[in-house]
Amino acid sequence: MHLLTTAMNKKIALLLLLLAILVAPFSMSAAGKDEGSVDVKETIFHHLGDGYGWEVPFSHTYRIPLPVIVRAEDGKWFCFSSSRLSEVKEVTAADGKTKKEAEAIIYEVEKDGKTYRFYTPHVSEHEGKVVELFPIADSLQAELESEAAENAADTDLNHYVAHGYTNIDGKFWREYRCFDISITKNVLALFIAAALVTLMVMSLVRFYTRKGFKAPRKGMGFLELCVDFIYSGVIKSTLGDKAPRYAPYLLTAFFFILTMNLLGLIVIFPGGANLTGNIAITLVMAVMTFVITNVNGNKHYWKEIFWPDVPIWLKCPLPIMQVIEIFGMFTKPAALCVRLFANMMGGHMIVITLTLLIFIFAAFGAAAAGASTFVSLIFSIFMLALDVLVSFIQAYVFTLLSTIFISMAVEEHHKAEHKAEEDVA
Repeated sequence: MHLLTTAMNKKIALLLLLLAILVAPFSMSAAGKDEGSVDVKETIFHHLGDGYGWEVPFSHTYRIPLPVIVRAEDGKWFCFSSSRLSEVKEVTAADGKTKKEAEAIIYEVEKDGKTYRFYTPHVSEHEGKVVELFPIADSLQAELESEAAENAADTDLNHYVAHGYTNIDGKFWREYRCFDISITKNVLALFIAAALVTLMVMSLVRFYTRKGFKAPRKGMGFLELCVDFIYSGVIKSTLGDKAPRYAPYLLTAFFFILTMNLLGLIVIFPGGANLTGNIAITLVMAVMTFVITNVNGNKHYWKEIFWPDVPIWLKCPLPIMQVIEIFGMFTKPAALCVRLFANMMGGHMIVITLTLLIFIFAAFGAAAAGASTFVSLIFSIFMLALDVLVSFIQAYVFTLLSTIFISMAVEEHHKAEHKAEEDVA
């Protein structure tokens, strides 16, 4: 009993430590703010969004710089560190205390006798994206200021957004949205996830190369269990003798999604990137399943789309069923995309919101802050544990549905009917 209690205490301590790691970045970002001044919406989307730098653990002032690769309006390419687009400055808060904050700055570079200016605006249609800036004439500046005064009488001029222009402390610049292939946080996280999946799989391959059919243990044993569970329980049982052909993609999709999901639950580097909560990434995964399904579709698959076995009046002269079937071709990958994106995004938002309750209720006094901290800790631990389970489930569901869609496209036509005919004969 004593050993069991000790083990349980260790597990509880570990969970609290993990939650402390989760809460710490939010507390650091909220430090120095007046009570009740936490911008929930901004904080949530800041943590869930992409960026040109990776947050340093337990600090929102400093970031790990990443390479920015953009093409200017005249077609010239530039590559520079994202640290050139911001600098840390000391600012004085309302209570008189000084603190350090990262502020966006204009990065100027000379090339072929021309000055290029790059900036990541906060008051623009392209907020948070790298744009090229161009100075404007004084007459146009006055016109924009007049327009701002008319259309945003109750809004500070510094926060007025004009179409095609960037507003920097009340001064307008013409902006050009650069063609951007920068290595952002999400892009780097994709590389890390791909490297981890490759490392895991190749390690298992090397193990079997050295040890033959000896059963692996610990981490390798769990990896083998996952491979066997997905291949035997999902791919082989659904695709039959065609399983070896499609297993590489389906297994890769499972482990890649699972790795991205789990990395997203880790706040500090190399985790913290909300990859599967980014609809662009889940869309690409769904499109890959869509392409594989339709490229490998057999004659029966396409016949069921363009001339299904339904009464003739449902497909001619009005192609009612054909339209429905073609529409269904696209709704299947759309369901894959949205299901994965919505579940993972929702899980992250719930955990962040529960954590922010600590700072929201701090405005109501110490008692409310203490009670909200306890409740937030308990529910955040529960949601983190649930998110780990959801990470596995969503990877499994994506793989399962992809397998079913591929199976529907490549299965042989009327196997059961042929067998029945043979039995009758």
